Amino acid sequence: MKFGENVKRERKKRTLTLEELAERSKVSRSMLSMIERGEKNPTIQVASQIAEGLEVTISQLLGEQQKQEVILIRSNQRMVYKDETTGMERQLLSPAFSSRGLEFILNIIPPLQETGTFPAHQRGVKEYIHVTQGSLKVILGEQPETYTVEQGDSLYFGADVKHRFINLSTDECHYFLIIDSHQSE
Repeated sequence: MKFGENVKRERKKRTLTLEELAERSKVSRSMLSMIERGEKNPTIQVASQIAEGLEVTISQLLGEQQKQEVILIRSNQRMVYKDETTGMERQLLSPAFSSRGLEFILNIIPPLQETGTFPAHQRGVKEYIHVTQGSLKVILGEQPETYTVEQGDSLYFGADVKHRFINLSTDECHYFLIIDSHQSE
């Protein structure tokens, strides 16, 4: 049970033993132990006593007020890579974390230019594309499948294949790209 796991996590974070939490909360050590193991559901009264003993809210112990990390990336702080050969620009809109996860990118391809061929990602990696300006030709795989994605259209594909993007228009092509590297089971 999530409540019990959260009680145990908060207790350990404060380096409290079960006996110390029992003394602070006026809830027996054996009851606290059963709650932490998920064997007992506490009454609201007991949950309130435990929360007071840990100096947190009941909502925090229930997981209802998970503190979310907030990262603001100003437009002038984006990581931008510009290909000198093609003029293509890649702007990272999400935080640059070293772990696998999500990348949110704005790609800008100059008129009638292309990205070149990207190698296949690992199995399970997915890409989501949304074109906001222009027209984008997407070429997927060894025996290529071709898709034309117009302004306002979106495309999703498993990115464990080679892929290439071509701007078909005489204006810049802007598209948002999300790369999801969470490995699927």
